[in-house]
Amino acid sequence: MKSWLRNKLLGSRTSEHKIIGLRTIVVNTRPDIATSDVIARLSEALELIREHTPHYFRHLCRDFSHILVQRYACRGAYLPTESVCLVELTFVVNPAFSPAQIAATILHEAMHARLHRLGFAFDVDGRARQERFCRRAEIEFGAAVPGGEPVVERAVQALSLSDENVAPQIDPRLAAHRIAQVDAAAKAPGWLRKAARRRSESGADH
Repeated sequence: MKSWLRNKLLGSRTSEHKIIGLRTIVVNTRPDIATSDVIARLSEALELIREHTPHYFRHLCRDFSHILVQRYACRGAYLPTESVCLVELTFVVNPAFSPAQIAATILHEAMHARLHRLGFAFDVDGRARQERFCRRAEIEFGAAVPGGEPVVERAVQALSLSDENVAPQIDPRLAAHRIAQVDAAAKAPGWLRKAARRRSESGADH
């Protein structure tokens, strides 16, 4: 799609980039987030995958048509119809998460892409099995990368869950509602956010 048309449809803050050879589209709907910060953090994350698990990096370069960064209900997703790796906008720039944790999410979705490329359907029966496959790849990566302990810990915890909980279903309507609420608050003027916070704190005292 031509860049001018995509910007018209998705908003003027949509931009396209190349990160270590990977086509990346950022749909930045948050005025409090700088797209340059998104690109910098993604670059760090992808570089970690390339350096510490180069075999996975080679696969994802072939299996992803591109990376899409936008608001979403969880950290990431693989969109099989377009071979797209979706990474959540606010997750990428959240300082509470390290580049290794961002990389682990991208790697997780890359495992879904690999399975899809090999002909494995992401259906109800196979969902839990595929999730466990992806988590084991995260453990491999987390053990290889400096600061990967949180990656390993989260993946190990996920592997201990039941099949139903290791691959939970997301209610798209509820997720969209929550995202809209958070984004509306982020776009509100500073004085309005402070007033709402004061009202919330005052109410909590009663």
